Amino acid sequence: MEGIRRAAGASYQHLFAKDKKLATEKSMATEEIRRVAEAYYKHLPEKDKKLLKNKFDAMDKNRDGQISRREYMKYFKKEKAKGFHHQRIFRGLDMDENGRLDFEEAKVLFYIMESGRAIICMSCEKFMAGAYFSCSQCFFDAAKSKFDICCDCYGGKKFKHHRGATFCDNYTLLSQSRSSALAAPAEAGISALRAIEMIVGFASIAGNLGCIIM
Repeated sequence: MEGIRRAAGASYQHLFAKDKKLATEKSMATEEIRRVAEAYYKHLPEKDKKLLKNKFDAMDKNRDGQISRREYMKYFKKEKAKGFHHQRIFRGLDMDENGRLDFEEAKVLFYIMESGRAIICMSCEKFMAGAYFSCSQCFFDAAKSKFDICCDCYGGKKFKHHRGATFCDNYTLLSQSRSSALAAPAEAGISALRAIEMIVGFASIAGNLGCIIM
């Protein structure tokens, strides 16, 4: 019995340590995107800050200074914004996990809305607060939809995509887009620069991982 008790205790401690590690990693990624959103917000003109506050008030129907899950879902359903009509996005934005978004948390939402960055893993459907991987062929082909996945799904090969896909982390993809824009003729360069605007990334991956062909 003592052996079983010890084994059970060790198993519990292992699971607890794993959950604690995952929670820490999530917290770090969330804090990173929060800092980026706050930095962008501080540089906005006052008129744009006012527009964001008006948008927050439009979501906050009962005027209690917070956006509930119900208010969030109702707003994006009305706006027909399918990309944001996802429970996991709300949970990812809810940093203090109280079931509501205050204005500080909503700043991250507005940043994501304006930036066009990937937010949901297309494999596990997890909210991606930090770095992620994209298929570069799909990204640069206007006729295709982007394919973005989280680091866990990419590293664990837990996804399905077309044969010969080349995946880049979002920071490397940003660098490649800049190189393409500089090397392209004037008109094509403008298009490439617009593509760069759609990539909002973080230099959070240690070193330059580059691109990998699957």
